[in-house]
Amino acid sequence: MSVRTLPLLFLNLGGEMLYILDQRLRAQNVPGDKARKDEWTEADRGRVLNDIVSTMFNRKFMEELFKPQELYSKKALRTVYDRLAHASIIRLNQASMDKLYDLMTVAFKYQVLMCPRPKDVLLVTFNHLDAIKGLIRDSPAILNQVDETFQQLTEVYGGLSAGEFQLIRQTLLIFFQDLHIRVSIFLKDRVQNSNGRFVLPVSGPVPWGTEVPGLIRMFNSKGEEVKTVEFKHGGNYVAAPKEGSFELYGDRVLKLGTNMYSVNRPVETHMSGASKNLASQTQESIAPNPLAKEELNFLARLLGGMETKKPSDPEARFRLNLFATEEEEEQAALTRPEELSYEVINIQATQVCAGDYTSQIPLPTCNNLELRRPPLLLSNQHVTIVPVLTNR
Repeated sequence: MSVRTLPLLFLNLGGEMLYILDQRLRAQNVPGDKARKDEWTEADRGRVLNDIVSTMFNRKFMEELFKPQELYSKKALRTVYDRLAHASIIRLNQASMDKLYDLMTVAFKYQVLMCPRPKDVLLVTFNHLDAIKGLIRDSPAILNQVDETFQQLTEVYGGLSAGEFQLIRQTLLIFFQDLHIRVSIFLKDRVQNSNGRFVLPVSGPVPWGTEVPGLIRMFNSKGEEVKTVEFKHGGNYVAAPKEGSFELYGDRVLKLGTNMYSVNRPVETHMSGASKNLASQTQESIAPNPLAKEELNFLARLLGGMETKKPSDPEARFRLNLFATEEEEEQAALTRPEELSYEVINIQATQVCAGDYTSQIPLPTCNNLELRRPPLLLSNQHVTIVPVLTNR
């Protein structure tokens, strides 16, 4: 398992989340002069995207994210996105949040699986960052946050070997193992089967730096080529035109990671019948997780740098539905497996005293931090974090 995987996982999933929210907000847009109090406008869409991107690329948050660390459980990571999606004026119920997370994860799994080279997962990440910058182009301060993250990516991953990138790719695929959610865009493009598994292509450009298959070279003991044999590979491969740019601005060449929702077409997720039966018949063990403390600390570290911008008036929050109709959303909520239910931990934290080096968890500016978490982590309880002054 690579300890350099978490930043790539978080940024790419976050990029997919922004694509989906942007698409749904555009679909529900109403001209500002005709909008009622409870309807979306273009200004609301811009505010939501700015709030989420600003929170997502918070400098302290990024510093914690880029520290070498193992991946944590799917539920622990899901908690971060649950909070991130509500970092602005939108409100998603659990059914819509489930659908949002399903779309995010299956899209990035497809991108990782289809990367020509393990190193190209970095180009996928750059595609997401490029698109995010396009969503917040009118906010120079937030654009600067994204550019700083790009520089961090270049510094951390620019010098990694092909073997290290292969380990990162394997770590990501293990994380997405057994995830077979059907998405209509992939089904229509015939890149996904009805059982939720992806179809590996037998055509298109080969990875940069490699040759089109079809030729076997034979060498003697001196390393000299003595014979070549051609064979039919059964595909329709072509040489890669050029390598994608790893610079701040440039042609990435690779299209994986770009916004697949830019064309207005409906997107739906469906669990396979086997997956539904498995979800309804099996429940995860609720025995205490030996890594519960580490996972909770992980979330506290990550969320510590996030300041959720909530309006003073609770009624000012807008509700966003990721389903076509209210009835579909209600039905999805009724059929939601119990093991996906999230409980709440309240962490009551006092302000850290200046000069105190004993606190290992950066705390938020507020006094109470609410974490939505799965039952896997801990039983219902209040955890109090109190910094201790020392004479050091």
